[in-house]
This record gives sequence, structure tokens and C-alpha cells, in this order.
Amino acid sequence: MAFCFRTIGVHLIKTSKGEIMKILIYGTGGVGGFFGAKLAQTKHQVTMIARGEHLRAIQENGITIKSITGNFTVHPYVVTDNLEAIDTPDLVIFGIKSWQLSKAIKDILQYTNEDTLFLPLQNGANNTEQLNEVVSKTQVLSGLCRMISYIESPGVISNPDIAPSLLFGEQDNTRTERVETILHVFKEAGINAAIPENIQVAIWQKFLFITTVSAIGGLTRVPIGIMRNNKYIKELMLKTAEEIYAVARAKEIHLPEDTIEKAFAAIARQAPDTTASTQRDLMEGKPSELENFNGYIIKEGKKRNVATPINEMIYELLIPQEELARKQ
Repeated sequence: MAFCFRTIGVHLIKTSKGEIMKILIYGTGGVGGFFGAKLAQTKHQVTMIARGEHLRAIQENGITIKSITGNFTVHPYVVTDNLEAIDTPDLVIFGIKSWQLSKAIKDILQYTNEDTLFLPLQNGANNTEQLNEVVSKTQVLSGLCRMISYIESPGVISNPDIAPSLLFGEQDNTRTERVETILHVFKEAGINAAIPENIQVAIWQKFLFITTVSAIGGLTRVPIGIMRNNKYIKELMLKTAEEIYAVARAKEIHLPEDTIEKAFAAIARQAPDTTASTQRDLMEGKPSELENFNGYIIKEGKKRNVATPINEMIYELLIPQEELARKQ
């Protein structure tokens, strides 16, 4: 499906220091905190939404990044938990969980305008679709990131493995002036960013990888090194990936034939003690992205008559815990 985009968004502000973009980081955890901090090192006006002790620590001491790509501390333009305190942003980058996205966009809508662009970076395959339901498709970009990062302590983001990278683009994959402008801003910040030939394929490639390991990790409660070395668990991951691949192809997402092979090559490269964020949420009894991962594959499979028995088994084993976590 192709969309026709009019030229909106990214209206840069002319100042004596050059062109300034107003960027809002909605969710200052491992993803939003890292990329927001990188952007805050530039001349651009970066506002971060954070909560609790993390918010207070950043307000008092700035946000500290401890990364394999380099350590630094920076003070963003504004850090707040009050949306009324923000300037109307040119670009909103969502660093929250996929299950939080629908509420977040509704909460922020009155503080944006028709020129604001929205870029989701969370795990999951339907983040763009969720945003399209609330705002004009012309204002929604598609994106993903590849990294391992988390809040180590209030005000401190740790990125101990995998040098962060970011892919994004228009929903119809055209190279518009606005995405080129945003790419330039990301490059200014030293972010390893790119506009792929097909952003939907890139999203589903990551989605297949992360969904293959996350919920099974939540069930086994062991790191990836143990899972990949166990013959039975590895076979279970393979069957999970095959179902995801089949659903993607049924949705006319043209994943390359070697997608599963490359996913397992990536699994083999992970540090042996690596755990996925959704796995950690499941193990800690927190609300997770189970519904947006395996649950989404089950629903899409049923719509397209694609059998997903392995994903369904994993989902049904974990959903009682997920429901309990959400009640609490």
C-alpha cells in the first residue's frame, strides 16, 4: 500500500546559531534516553518526558550515558513529566513500550499540531498502524532501533552491548526532504542512522528476531547463551520464527529468503548472558510486550489462515502471568 505525502513537518527554527529542530523524547528509558541524550549534545532543542526518581535525577544532574560507544553526561533543554511544559515539537520520538503507544499518542495529541511528525522506535510490527489510527498517516514515520540498553540507575542509561543503530523512513519508502532533514540531524548527533530501501521489511526482520527469543526467554528464564545451546529450545525458537515468517509473507511483507538464517546468526553473535527487554519484564512480573509480539502473530495468522501453533502455545502459557501483572 502506498500513501501520497504532502510536505509537512520538520519546520526548523532560524536562530543566530543556525536551524534548530524541536524534538520531544516521549519515554526516557534505554532507547529514548540514549538517543535523546545524543541529540541533546547538538544545538537542537531536546525535551524529555520522564518519571519518578529518573526524572528528578536527570533534572538535577543531567542524563548520563554509559555506552560501549563512549560515556558522557548532558543536560537536555527540558526534562519533565508535565506535557503542558513542552513546546510544540517538530518531531516526537517514542521510546516507550509498544503496549503503551496507543495511550501515549492520545495523551500528547493536544500538545502537537498538524506539522508534528511522529517516529516510533519500540519493538513490534504494528506501531505505525497504531499511530495511523489516531493521527494522519502523513504525520507518521516508521522506524526501529537495534541496541541493548536500559536504565542502570536513576539518570543513568547503560548500553553494555551492541553499538546502537537506528533505521527509519516514510511509510511508502520515498526519500522525502523531511526524512533527509531528520537523517542529517541524527548524523549531527553522532547517531548511526540510515533510511533503508524498505522500512517495513527492516521492521519485520527485527520483529522476527526479537519475537523469536523474547517470550521463550520469559518461559525458560535463562539468557540467550543457554537457550541457543539447548537443542530442544533452539528448535522451538526455529519453529516460532518460521511461523512469523509465514505471517509476514501472507501480509505481503517481502522478507528475504535468508531472513531466518540471518536471525539465528544474530542470535549466535549475542553475548551469552544477554536477555531481551520483554524477557526481563516477564521474569520481573511486569507488564510486557507479549500481546504485541506473539499475540499479534496469532491474530494476524488467523486473519490470513496461517497456522501459528507454537506462538499460540507460548502466548497461552504466559498470558495468565501477563494479566496478573497488568492488574497489579
